[in-house]
Amino acid sequence: MAVLFAMLPNDFPAFPGRSEFDIFATMDPAKEVGGDFYDYFLIDDDHLCISIADVSGKGVPAALFMMASKIILANNAMMGKSPAEILSSANTSICSHNEAEMFVTVWLGILELSTGRLVAANAGHEYPVVCRPGGSYELIRDRHGFVIGGMPGSKYKEYELTLEPGAKLFLYTDGLPEATDAAGNMFGTQRMLSTLNELTDGSPEAVLGSIRKAVDAFVDSAEQFDDLTMMCVEFKELHLPANGIS
Repeated sequence: MAVLFAMLPNDFPAFPGRSEFDIFATMDPAKEVGGDFYDYFLIDDDHLCISIADVSGKGVPAALFMMASKIILANNAMMGKSPAEILSSANTSICSHNEAEMFVTVWLGILELSTGRLVAANAGHEYPVVCRPGGSYELIRDRHGFVIGGMPGSKYKEYELTLEPGAKLFLYTDGLPEATDAAGNMFGTQRMLSTLNELTDGSPEAVLGSIRKAVDAFVDSAEQFDDLTMMCVEFKELHLPANGIS
């Protein structure tokens, strides 16, 4: 289990030398090992890649599929591809070696730090949530493509958002809205948004802590049936090149 968790970035602050953004993420598996994953890394000095994903199935097979999927996505991102191209290439690779017939939902975005321009694509994953400066958290009802590993030749659509300094991006897997209490009630998307909007000025770490506390109080003693993974990114300021020229 320790080796599998080591595949996820978990040192915070994530980029202590960078003042333009702050990131915090957690993954709480339902079983001893989980299939959810998140990732974030700099493609170059001005582009941050962010992704979150949910593998079908549980246990060791899902965790191994998670490891392979995470590596494939990152390798394609580092080649300079766009989000839609990254998902398409990953789907081709996974479909060609998918004897287990598993699949993975993925949301992936690339944030240009000098402008706040976020280009993203969604392969069957949960809607992202954005909080603009001075505003509230709102779902971005983006267009979903098919899951990765589900069908050869799947194509994915990109969309753009502009994050102004002070904006936050919240990403999660379905284990959050589908967290269930002993009576069979789900935590739900609206309760998630309400909880987020109680802490619009909080740091990414504080935001995730608040959500986790709300989920724990809601489910109480009920068993956790699904992995629960969350990530929050705060865009704090524009990145200025070393020479000061955009």
